Amino acid sequence: MELAPPAEKAFLIAVDTGDDSGWTANESLVELANLATTAGAEVVGAEWQNRRHVDPNWYVGKGKAEELVAAKNETRFDLLVADDELSPGQQKSLESLLNVKVIDRSRLILDIFALHARTHEGRLQVELAQLEYQLPRLTRLWTHLSRTQGGIGSRGPGESQLETDRRIIRDRIKKMKGRVEDVRRSR
Repeated sequence: MELAPPAEKAFLIAVDTGDDSGWTANESLVELANLATTAGAEVVGAEWQNRRHVDPNWYVGKGKAEELVAAKNETRFDLLVADDELSPGQQKSLESLLNVKVIDRSRLILDIFALHARTHEGRLQVELAQLEYQLPRLTRLWTHLSRTQGGIGSRGPGESQLETDRRIIRDRIKKMKGRVEDVRRSR
C-alpha cells in the first residue's frame, strides 16, 4: 500500500498597495488559497500588509518579513506563496530568511497547469512556460563550483555553473519551442 506524500503546508502573503484593482487583499488571498488547495497544498495561514509600494527587497516590509519567521515557527509551513509576482531578488531574500520554498501566483498557476495538462502539446507548452519562468530566477545554487573546467559541452575554462545552467535552459527552451511547433504542424 502506497501512501500519498504529505501535502506542503502553505502560508500566503499579499501586499495591498491601494490600487484600484477592484479586489481587496483579503479577496485576493481567498482566491490564492483556492489555487494553493487545487495545487495540493494545505493552507495553514495568511497575512497581508498595507503599503504604498511593494518592498523591492522583501515584497512585504522588513518587519513583516521578520514576523513571517514567527509564523513559520507557529505553523511549520514549508511553502510561502506570494499573491503578486516576485522578483528573483525578493524570492531569494525570503527563501534565505525563512529557509522554505517561495513561489508567487504565476508559479502556482504554472504548477496547476502542469498537474492538469493531458495532451502532449499541453504538456510541452507547460514545460516551455516553466522553463521561461525559471530562467531569470536562477541563482547561485552552485557556489562551491565557482568555475568549471573546459571540456565537452561547456564553453571552456572559466564558465561559471550559473552560466552553464542558463545555457542549458536556453537550449532546452529552443528545443521545446521546436517540439511545440512540430506538434502544431502535425495537427
